[in-house]
Amino acid sequence: MANFLYQLGAVAARRRWLVLVAWVTVLAAAGVGAATLSKPTSSSITIPGTESQRAIELLAEKFPGTGGASARIVVAAPTGHVLTEATYTTLASDALTALAKAPQVISVSGFTESTLSADKRIAYADVSYAVAVADITDESKEALETIVAPARAAGLQVEFSGGVISTTEEAGSSSELYGMIIAYFVLALTLGGLVIAGMPLLNALFGVGIGMLGIQVVTGFVTLNSTAPALATMLGLAVGIDYALFIVARHRQQVRDGMDVHESIAIANGTAGSAVVFAGVTVVIALCGLAVAGIPFLTVMGLCAAATVAVTVLLAITLIPAILGFSGARIATSHIGFLSKRGEPKANPFGQRWARIATARPWLTVIACLAVVGAMAFPVLDMNLGLPSDGTKSTGTTERRAYDLLAEGFGDGFNAPLTLVLSGPGRTDMAAVATKAAAALSGDADIAVAVAAATNKAGDVSILSVIPKSGPDSQETKELVNRIRAAGKQAQENGITPYVTGTTAFNNDVSDKLSSALAPFLVLIVVLALVLLLLVFRSILVPVKAAAGFLLSLGASMGMVTFVFQQGHLGGVFGIEATGPILSFLPVLVIGILFGLAMDYEVFLVSRVKEAFTHHGDARQAISDGMRDSARVVTAAGLIMTAVFAAFIFGSDATIKAIGFSLAIGVVVDAFIVRMTLVPAVLHLLGRSAWWLPQWLGRILPNVDIEGAALVQPAAGGSAHLHHHAGDIRDVADANRSIGLDPAAAMRDRTAEEPHQRR
Repeated sequence: MANFLYQLGAVAARRRWLVLVAWVTVLAAAGVGAATLSKPTSSSITIPGTESQRAIELLAEKFPGTGGASARIVVAAPTGHVLTEATYTTLASDALTALAKAPQVISVSGFTESTLSADKRIAYADVSYAVAVADITDESKEALETIVAPARAAGLQVEFSGGVISTTEEAGSSSELYGMIIAYFVLALTLGGLVIAGMPLLNALFGVGIGMLGIQVVTGFVTLNSTAPALATMLGLAVGIDYALFIVARHRQQVRDGMDVHESIAIANGTAGSAVVFAGVTVVIALCGLAVAGIPFLTVMGLCAAATVAVTVLLAITLIPAILGFSGARIATSHIGFLSKRGEPKANPFGQRWARIATARPWLTVIACLAVVGAMAFPVLDMNLGLPSDGTKSTGTTERRAYDLLAEGFGDGFNAPLTLVLSGPGRTDMAAVATKAAAALSGDADIAVAVAAATNKAGDVSILSVIPKSGPDSQETKELVNRIRAAGKQAQENGITPYVTGTTAFNNDVSDKLSSALAPFLVLIVVLALVLLLLVFRSILVPVKAAAGFLLSLGASMGMVTFVFQQGHLGGVFGIEATGPILSFLPVLVIGILFGLAMDYEVFLVSRVKEAFTHHGDARQAISDGMRDSARVVTAAGLIMTAVFAAFIFGSDATIKAIGFSLAIGVVVDAFIVRMTLVPAVLHLLGRSAWWLPQWLGRILPNVDIEGAALVQPAAGGSAHLHHHAGDIRDVADANRSIGLDPAAAMRDRTAEEPHQRR
């Protein structure tokens, strides 16, 4: 792979205009496709095979027209007034008449005595549409807003729930921009220049642009969850910047050391580019692995994010060499004095100093790291999974305001309605059965109202509406769903099949489905990590250590999410206005994403340690040498990823907040506590045994060569890039002698341990 990427980098640098035009063309084509085919995303979630989903499908079959969207209009009178005043009743009558004639509307109900609160200050009406939310036109939405405008002008508060009309706070619109500004400053300080700092950003912008436009094209054929574009943007920015950073940093250092510009581009693409490709493939595999959960919307989210990451990898190994070709030798200089000085190599760099600190008392370092991560992970024992209700949204959204008004006027349980569907194939008396069932349910202490709502014309399916006393996120409502389902099993003996659906029932089903998939997915990810790292490092203990470190990072991430989003600590700092259960799909999502990112840092950091060890054979000295060459760039990459993810915390969408927070915490823990601190201490304790591999296994394993070892060998048909490494080889020999090692002996040791690795 290293030789192929070397040749690719050389061609991209020579044909830089062609490469640039090609990518601009791809971006333009994606833009045209998006403008032509894009359709709105949807916030709805479907889980095939669950009881709640079967109930929805049965209703759509037996009650045609019920499968469309529904907008609930919630109205509140000003303080000191009631909705029964003549002015308000006239407005309500006019609004209902207009709503019935609005585009795509099939029925309107409400603003009656039964939909009026006890204090007559709050009321609601339901507007049913013939199509799903994603298919409601802008004309229909504008008509709805226009119809309620007179009520607002009269001083009434009007809010919406149901997803037809949705509002978000403006504060979340610039999250990506804030993250990129921070990333740019980190890049400028790391690379020592303003122009060079823009190269990784350009790579990320191209990748995210193509990825987002491509997702818009996909919406023309498949309905995507509204979270998918945000997740793809988040990951595309983070990995797009980081992957380009590794290649640019390597190239700049080589040019500073006197290497020819074009040769350096090819070498950087063959060495750092190899690690980038491996890391990117790892992230893509992990994201595609989300399909294991068997949940369509999660699979689609993973595939969209994986496609965006794949594009950023291709950009990093083609567009970055082309841009570096444009910059020429100017890459090694900066007109800003303090930035140029920061980019110069130091006699005792940060990475080397930190390695000595971490390995000075390795057992103490290990214990301290485990204590910190353990404390962060502890709250995960209290984690409660579910799906967010409108009650967890920001008060800046109309959905949250509607939720609060309904809870105030009708009780918390009004926002957690349950629908009990009774199916009796071949029977015609289901209306009577539903009436008896409603009377029986009314005796439950946790049920506020239970009424038989409707029966189809054939008389074989009836619907009961059940209003709990507790809210949608409460444990009492979840237990109520379980009790109703348990009681329903007895009805099956009489040929009646009950189905429970509704917000809480659906949340229970999603949580159960994801919980059953969580363990197999985690096992798959850990096994994948062991296999991939075994191929990369040709070691037994290093992959085990890396997988264990990933589990620590995952535990800390989920623990802190529970601590903040569920338990409510530090909620004000992060703009969290209401606590609730943790997103059911968040653990699976974080496992897939964090695994890929954790393996990135493991590869970029430990591969340089391995490279140093294979040069001089001193396992403990290799830790210091490897971190000297990689810690600064890994630190910058960790800071950039943290900044990008953290920027999404301060948006208004609760789902995106939780994803951004969990990934930001996961990256901080993995990059700085696990990889930069714990890993050097563990490698120090393991010594040479860290790189032990049975000879029989060494003969079986293929040589992946992500470190570019093949580049120091004459390539087939020529040795065009061999001479550039002669100085490096002499430097290694000199370094060996300076620390008292015999180069020949070191080479014999290395050859004995790794007979199939070429150097």
